[in-house]
Amino acid sequence: MFTNNVAVLLIYRCTSGPIMNRIPNDVQAVERTYERTWEEIEQMLTRAEVKRRQWKEWFEGCKSSGDREGMKEAARNHKALEGVIKTLRWTLGEVGVSDPLG
Repeated sequence: MFTNNVAVLLIYRCTSGPIMNRIPNDVQAVERTYERTWEEIEQMLTRAEVKRRQWKEWFEGCKSSGDREGMKEAARNHKALEGVIKTLRWTLGEVGVSDPLG
């Protein structure tokens, strides 16, 4: 965890200097509020898990009816939600969850 002075210094160092000239303007303009609560993140995790389950059920329904396009869409969304879920679990510091990018 950073102290306020260190965070301000890091923000200053990251938003000025030669490296910022190599970052596209639309990326430089990102503003973060850091206002999410742990409860909001946990609620998002629960919603993502429910949504993933729904896509799994949709996949099974499409599979039984032979809808290959529906199966592909469901599989893509199910897989994407796996990444969301792992990232949220990592954010919450869940034991045993490795780096979501790894």
